[in-house]
Amino acid sequence: MTAIRLLLVDDDPLVRAGLSLMLGGAEDVEIVGEAADGDEVVALVDRTRPDVVLMDIRMPGTDGLTATERLRSRPDAPQVVVLTTFHADEQVLRALRAGAAGFVLKDTPPAEILRAVRRVAAGDPVLSPAVTRRLMEQAAGTAPDARHARRTRARARVDTLSDREREVAVAVGRGMANADIASHLFMSVATVKAHVSRILAGLDLDNRVQIALLAYDAGLLDGYHDDTP
Repeated sequence: MTAIRLLLVDDDPLVRAGLSLMLGGAEDVEIVGEAADGDEVVALVDRTRPDVVLMDIRMPGTDGLTATERLRSRPDAPQVVVLTTFHADEQVLRALRAGAAGFVLKDTPPAEILRAVRRVAAGDPVLSPAVTRRLMEQAAGTAPDARHARRTRARARVDTLSDREREVAVAVGRGMANADIASHLFMSVATVKAHVSRILAGLDLDNRVQIALLAYDAGLLDGYHDDTP
């Protein structure tokens, strides 16, 4: 079994020590490095080649948002999971738009943080439909002019999708898993995966979270209400 190579980034040495103790004990996780500031991240990633970076958002110097944007703009970038004390705020939204695969709260139980790392390493973003909805509500609270400009840009990008790809994008935006999308749209799971891959490649997106946010920005989810708690 190949271990997941994990890089820890947090300015608090006690937090890093706790995460290292909690996560490094798993048989399938290898802690390959630690950083206390976003300035250290890119060079450390080049040296240690992690699969996943667990990144604190708020740090002195270069914060986790800037570090995430720098990492995700590079080819062969590792997956990033951001650490935050907030369920949903503008900084988390910015991190997800930059390509973070999800986020976990700092008070999340160790077993759930470990599960999140494993999911992201397997290509499955860590963001529930309920959290996606809260983030979208956060985005809706921005200035009307900014929302209009973002919607215009998003619609132009979505217009490049086929009708079927657009249906899949909406389903992803609703937080549906591949199996549920397949059942809902009467296609195989393999076909759903193929559509998702084409959407990601065609729109230059990093993950399903960004598909969901783009679908929201374009107005494809208007009128949809998810009652997931």
